[in-house]
Amino acid sequence: MKKAKHTREACPCGSGLAYEPCCAPLHAGAAAASAEALMRSRYSAYVRKDAAYLQRSWHASTRPESLDMDDGGQPTWLGLDVRRHETDGDRAVVEFVARFRIGGSRAQRLHEISRFVREEGQWYYVDGDHPA
Repeated sequence: MKKAKHTREACPCGSGLAYEPCCAPLHAGAAAASAEALMRSRYSAYVRKDAAYLQRSWHASTRPESLDMDDGGQPTWLGLDVRRHETDGDRAVVEFVARFRIGGSRAQRLHEISRFVREEGQWYYVDGDHPA
């Protein structure tokens, strides 16, 4: 009788860890240790189409009322590269490049400098700029 292989699903955020010890606890409600950890978990949530987590981790001052995560025209996420993470007290900036494809199109890049704020020990995504 063959033993079943246990494969650990790689975390989409590119940390090199399995999903379960990496972003899964944050998706389940644990607080992110840093703005970078929150940003990585948000990328994983986009990959996994977890709109509820994206809403919870978005600061109330900029949070959209809803997110449409239907497959029609939604990207297939291909990878994440975190370029910079700077923290100044309860504010932080994370610069990243995320690669994606929509349908059969060529791969594209989303380059963003994101702003985060920490309130009562919890990090939240505020907004971001897309440099030229």
